[in-house]
Amino acid sequence: MKNLFITGATGFIGSFIVRKFLENGYKIRALTRREGHFGLLSDISDRIEWLIGDILDIPSLEMAIKDGDIVVHAAAIVSFDKNEQEKMLQTNIEGTKNVVNVCLEINIKKLVFISSVASLGRTKKQQTINENAKWDNEGEDSVYARSKYFAEMEVWRGIAEGLPAVMLNPSVVLGAGDWDVSSTQIFKYIYQKKPFYAKGKVNFVDVRDVAVASFLLAENAITEQRFICNAGNIHYKELFEKIATLFSVKPPNILLSTFLSEIFWRLAWIGTLFSKKTPLITKETARMAQQSYFYENDKIKNTLSFDFRNLDDTLAWACEEIKSKQNKL
Repeated sequence: MKNLFITGATGFIGSFIVRKFLENGYKIRALTRREGHFGLLSDISDRIEWLIGDILDIPSLEMAIKDGDIVVHAAAIVSFDKNEQEKMLQTNIEGTKNVVNVCLEINIKKLVFISSVASLGRTKKQQTINENAKWDNEGEDSVYARSKYFAEMEVWRGIAEGLPAVMLNPSVVLGAGDWDVSSTQIFKYIYQKKPFYAKGKVNFVDVRDVAVASFLLAENAITEQRFICNAGNIHYKELFEKIATLFSVKPPNILLSTFLSEIFWRLAWIGTLFSKKTPLITKETARMAQQSYFYENDKIKNTLSFDFRNLDDTLAWACEEIKSKQNKL
């Protein structure tokens, strides 16, 4: 039986990756920070070997990663909250460094790093982006983007030292998950009948496609490359209207102009002073939502003969799962 060790298994993307590898006969080992915390895998937790640990704790990684394993590193903090920046940088960069070093030490079979299209960087002059994009320190990138870029640099360093590794760069991942801590917040925003939409476009991919791509790259002999995982892009207004229709609620109908977005993120920040909750709208997310980029997907489609799911199918599945969960609450 083939062995997989995965970080971030209890998270949104990681949980779907675990299910995909289990379907294909893999024995799974995964880290959890505390005993009994199975996240989105509670229904199949007994099929996974759980180890208490953290990617910032090297001894726990050394105990978890075995000789010959395939390793998927999906653990990361995704945040645009200024208060979480230091923790995010440490987890995403130093944590990846630790995973890479232990993989080199143990001589694992292959590392699949779940990165992000954010790591590719972007500038105002660059509207279409592919895997060959060069990072620009003067570009319009978030702290999260920088954390993923420098995490990738650790993987490239590992490759230079002999580590067989590939990187997968998903765009905004859509699917049914915890809508308080993942990109599933988009669905919560519409479900709660929020009124605003941005003028920009969003790149998207089904979480199940990310899991399939991760599996195919793990099984493939390809190394020393990265692959954008993006099904397409769509205006926020159209995306929100599609989701609202599936939820049978009124779609957002007020355009959030650049001027209004600057006011809006400031009001959201003030609100956090009283609620202590992480804001959905921050300075970075507000400005990103005004932009329109397209991340090319030709490389993964041609290399792996990969077909992405249709957006309407993704939304229908995700909304049905979310409605079912809300009805049980």
